[in-house]
Amino acid sequence: MANRTGKFAGENPFLLAQHWLSEAEVTEPNDPNAIALATVDRDGMPNVRMVLLKEIEPDGFVFYTNYESAKGQEIETSSKASFVLHWKSLRRQIRVRGIIDKVSDSQSDAYFGSRSLQSRFGAIASKQSRPLASRAALVAKVAKVTATNGLSPKRPPNWGGYRITPLEIEFWADGAFRLHDRFRWTREKIDTSWVVERLYP
Repeated sequence: MANRTGKFAGENPFLLAQHWLSEAEVTEPNDPNAIALATVDRDGMPNVRMVLLKEIEPDGFVFYTNYESAKGQEIETSSKASFVLHWKSLRRQIRVRGIIDKVSDSQSDAYFGSRSLQSRFGAIASKQSRPLASRAALVAKVAKVTATNGLSPKRPPNWGGYRITPLEIEFWADGAFRLHDRFRWTREKIDTSWVVERLYP
């Protein structure tokens, strides 16, 4: 195993990722949990967008979205995804590649219920990624949803969480004179051991 010290120390990449995120929450001015999520469509054309990482689990990374969105359709097609977390304030990034599937309904229900009421109404009203005639039409749709769903709206079945279970995680930290530090954790399957390598910058 590659020699790792300091900011890269530890034998669990998920704990290390959580530690780096916790540090970024102190220094990063906006959305330290923002990830650039990449997927591909049926033709192999890539797509990338920013979403918010909501949880680092013992063996996965969780975010939430509309299952009928472009990203949701692409995830269903390939069952694979990748993302990068980048923190300019710390000069660090984490890259992840792996397989992806839905979290349980109960986990999605719990997170949906924790969101602000306005965010819940917005999620119910939005037909994410599909054409919208005008902002006024969206505001009207949200107003209708607000009037008909009460103060405890249920999670719509087309909205919920995804979990990325990684086969590869790379930790990168800025180094003087472009001599950056890079450590890559890889495993052949989700139930096999990690192999850790230091990479050339």
